Amino acid sequence: MAQPPEWKKELDFVTNLMRDLSTQTDPQQAALMYGKRLREGFLQSDGWIALSRRGLEPPQFRITRSTRFKQSIDPWKQRDQLPLLSGGLLDELLSATEPIIIDDLPSRVSDDDPAIEYLRGFQMLVTLPTYEDGAVINMNAMLLHDPATFRIDRYPIYVWQSNLWGRATLNLVMRKELKVLYDTLDKEMRVVGDMQRALLPSDLPQIPGLELAAWYQTSTRAGGDYYDFFSLSDGRWGMLIADVSGHGTPAAVMMAITHAISHLHPGSGVPPAQLLNFLNRTLTERYTVSTGTFVTAFYGVYDPADRSLTYARAGHNPPRLLRRGTKIKSLGDVGDLPLGIDADVEFQERRELLKVGDTLVLYTDGITEARNNADNLFETDRLDEVLKQTCGSPQKVLDAILASVEEFTGGRAPTDDRTLLVAEVK
Repeated sequence: MAQPPEWKKELDFVTNLMRDLSTQTDPQQAALMYGKRLREGFLQSDGWIALSRRGLEPPQFRITRSTRFKQSIDPWKQRDQLPLLSGGLLDELLSATEPIIIDDLPSRVSDDDPAIEYLRGFQMLVTLPTYEDGAVINMNAMLLHDPATFRIDRYPIYVWQSNLWGRATLNLVMRKELKVLYDTLDKEMRVVGDMQRALLPSDLPQIPGLELAAWYQTSTRAGGDYYDFFSLSDGRWGMLIADVSGHGTPAAVMMAITHAISHLHPGSGVPPAQLLNFLNRTLTERYTVSTGTFVTAFYGVYDPADRSLTYARAGHNPPRLLRRGTKIKSLGDVGDLPLGIDADVEFQERRELLKVGDTLVLYTDGITEARNNADNLFETDRLDEVLKQTCGSPQKVLDAILASVEEFTGGRAPTDDRTLLVAEVK
C-alpha cells in the first residue's frame, strides 16, 4: 500500500494538533500538549529552552521551560519558582531583534555563563523569538547535538509557527484572566442589583380605593429605573416613577441617589411640582452636571377622599389613563425637561379627577422603546391598543402589556430597564 505524500502527513499532523488545542482552556496544559506533539512529529530537537523578559528589565530574564527541568513548572501560576538569571549568552540573544543560529555553541558559551547548566552538551542553538509591539519579549530555542540534523529550509516556518503559538497562548491567558475579571465583576453587580432592589418597595401599599400591580426588570444586573410610594398626611399617597439615563452601575448609583434625595424631602405631602423642583436642584447642583446624566420622573399624589390625582412631570413618558376601559388620556401636558439639566427650571402641575373603573399606567421607556428583530419600536400606540383590549385587574393589565412586548420583540433580552405600575380605581 502506497504511503501518503509528505505534505499529506504533515497536514494531518497539523490538523489534528490544532483540533486538539482548540479544546484547551488552560494555557499550561495547552503548552505541554503543544510541545510534546511537536517534538514527537514535526519539530526535531535534542533539547529545548524557553525564555521570557516579561516584567523584567535587561539583563534579567527568566527560564520558563527547559528539557532539563526536573519537574514541570507553570509559568503563569508559579512564576517565582522559575530560574531568574542575568546576563550571559541568553541575554544577548533576547536582546537581538532577529532569529539567530549558533552552530558552535561550546565556543560561544563560557563555563561561568549563568545558563551553562541548560546549554552544556549541545553543539547548536537555534532561536525562535516571539514579538510583542515590535520587541522580543519571549524566545524559544532549539538545542541540537548535531547541526547536520537541522533542516535550515524549515527555519522560517519554525519562526512563524512559534509566533503564532505565542499569540494563541497569550489569547488563552487573556481569556482566562477576562473570565476571572468577569466573574468578579458579575458577582459585584449581583450585589449592586440586590442592594438596588432593596430600595424598591418590598410590598405594594394598601391604598384605599386603588388596586395596584408592579413590574420591575433591569437589562443588566443593576439598572436606573426607580419607583416608590409615599404615605402622606390626610390619607394621601405619593406615587413616583423615574428613569436614569444610561444603564448598568452608573445608572444604578444615580438611581440610589435619586431615592435618597426623594426621601430627604419633608413627608408632610408637599405639592408634586415642589418635590420635583427639590429633586432637580439637588441633582443638578451636586451630581448630574459633571457626569452628563439626567433623570426623567413623574410624581403624582392620589387623594382617596375625592379620587383626585395631582401630578407633575419631568420629561418622563406620559402615563396613560384608561377611562373605564374605553378612552385613553395622556398625562403628558406638563414638564418636558428631565431632572438634572437646569437647576432653575420650575415644574408645573395638573390635577385630574379619577372615576371608578379608571386605570392608570405608569411606565418607563424600556416598554415603549423595546425593539423587534426589524429594529422597530413597540411605541405608545401599541401600548394603548393593549390597554383598550384588556379587561380585568391591574395584574391582568400588566401581564397583557408584558406579553405583548414579549411577542413583539420575539423574546429578545431587554436592552433597557423595564418598569410598569398599574393602578385601578375601585
